[in-house]
Amino acid sequence: MSRKFAFIFAIMFVLLVLPAMTFAAEDDPVVIYFFPGGSPGGTFATVVYNGAVHAADILGDRVEMHYLWSNWSPQTMVTQLEQAIAANPDGIAIMGHPGDEAYMPFVEDAEAKGIIVTSQNATLPELQAEFASKGFGYVGQGLYSSGWMLGTGVVNKAGLKEGDRALVWGLRSQPTRGQRTQGAIDALEDAGVIVDYIDISPEVDKDAANGIPIIVGYLQANPDCKAVITDHGNLTSAQGTYFEAAGFGPDEIYGAGFDLSAATVESIKSGYTDLVLDQQPFLQGFLPVMQIYLTKKFGFSGLDIDTGGGLISSENIDFVAPLAEQGIR
Repeated sequence: MSRKFAFIFAIMFVLLVLPAMTFAAEDDPVVIYFFPGGSPGGTFATVVYNGAVHAADILGDRVEMHYLWSNWSPQTMVTQLEQAIAANPDGIAIMGHPGDEAYMPFVEDAEAKGIIVTSQNATLPELQAEFASKGFGYVGQGLYSSGWMLGTGVVNKAGLKEGDRALVWGLRSQPTRGQRTQGAIDALEDAGVIVDYIDISPEVDKDAANGIPIIVGYLQANPDCKAVITDHGNLTSAQGTYFEAAGFGPDEIYGAGFDLSAATVESIKSGYTDLVLDQQPFLQGFLPVMQIYLTKKFGFSGLDIDTGGGLISSENIDFVAPLAEQGIR
């Protein structure tokens, strides 16, 4: 049985079989600490959070949830993992941004104490390989391949040719998360496109509005730029604001990025954003909660689920727009 099929079977077990089972009143809930990633109300992190909440609603009093918001700071995530371990929960669902090396001693400590750890959004291949048998799984996109997919999509749909200029605004400096940025850069450069790169600062990572002077300054200094890829859900949702502030109207520059939100839907419909890779963050909240519960109760091993499967544009936005407005896509 493949891991993916096993996980689908496990979820069906939770949804269809568990409601019919009788649990003793004294059965303690599974205590889970969950990392949504950003800040409350953030376009991407809120969808992740919504997925986790939905899973908790299905499980009811069988789980006890605690949510730790980090403003996308890798340092904060490591500190929060240490704090979560000190609370001695049954499981912790972490964001992978700090990378294997930063997390390793803390995950080893958690596992030694019998705490289940699993991950979402950014891969932790070394930790996953070591602790998969104890429930360490991954729910998220294939990082490099997702970046490559979007970069290739931009080349083809924007009609970019050798010598054209594009900007990638991303997180290449982060150990694992940066693989997605690198994938987008490589796809553009493979087509002969001149790529300018800006690393997203912690201030912009926390609040996309802080990026307005940065993008305005770049575009005014590089009026020949034909495409902009923002490797961040919050920045992608702000592309309309960015381009308008820089003096560009709809369809005057090719905007691309990651992750749907209600704001990004409007940006696509208005012509400021042209192409978005949807990594389905709702699943990155929903499935790790189920992973921890199933591992705790039934010994399921960690499973690897790739959620980064599709490109969204004006051609198919109408289908997913209502779901984005509900905070599901």
